Amino acid sequence: MGLPRKSLCILSVSWFSVTIFLGSFSFVATGADYTTVVFKGCADQKFQDPSGVYLQNLKNLMSTLVSQSSQKTFSTTTSGQDPNAIMGLYQCRGDLTTSQCYSCVSKLPEISDKLCGKAVAARVQLSGCYLRYEIVGFKQVPETEFLYKVCGSAQASGTDFEGRRETAFNMTEDGVKSGKRLFYTGDYQSVYVLGQCEGDLANSDCGDCVKSAFETAKDDCGDSISAQVYLHKCYISYSYYPNGVPTVSSSSGTRQHTQKTVAIAVGGVAALGFVVVCLMFLKAVLKKRSASKHEGY
Repeated sequence: MGLPRKSLCILSVSWFSVTIFLGSFSFVATGADYTTVVFKGCADQKFQDPSGVYLQNLKNLMSTLVSQSSQKTFSTTTSGQDPNAIMGLYQCRGDLTTSQCYSCVSKLPEISDKLCGKAVAARVQLSGCYLRYEIVGFKQVPETEFLYKVCGSAQASGTDFEGRRETAFNMTEDGVKSGKRLFYTGDYQSVYVLGQCEGDLANSDCGDCVKSAFETAKDDCGDSISAQVYLHKCYISYSYYPNGVPTVSSSSGTRQHTQKTVAIAVGGVAALGFVVVCLMFLKAVLKKRSASKHEGY
């Protein structure tokens, strides 16, 4: 007997993953930071599964998604037969290699199990990838459904910030519409932006989703010099560096393993998860500063 269908709106975002630090500290972001937990949403309803068929389908689903992540940065699949089928997908950040994507996605099944247990639907967002699954037949939510946001505590001063940010936002919207992989990074006069949509969206729908996320950032974060906004089918990030971008340097390990590190001193109250995501987004932008360069899947 199948489970009753309930709306994905029951997914609740938790702040469990954001650790607050008081005072000043220095933080170094390395290549492994794309596996930092940003947020999770777990359905309140649990599998009623005395035969174990749902959990076996979920296990098979996770195994398939992890395997596919070594080949491509977005994939969706279904495991099992109605009425016990489960749909799932993963998405990696557009600047990650397939090797990095696999490293990120392979962490998600264990993290999802620890954070959401036997929930009939869940989404776990890491700084470099996310995974979501649901029982087939779940009521769908709009592409622009709000999930999570973080607004930087520092506020911009002067009259130039809003205009610069607006131009950078428009560049991102145009970039995801015209690109082939629904991913864009760029910068405009010290405002660094990133936008990405779920891999099955049409380009025009991606542009609309990113625009909605930017409107949320402006409305909810005001003049914050940095923010991330996650909607159901897209997410955006921006950071403004009026005094210059933090130093980015390369440190070499073996010939096969070279990683960039970013050191930044943060004063006042800071959320570690937020800092990690900011730094990783900044690294992505710095790798692709030309707004006109877009690659295919």
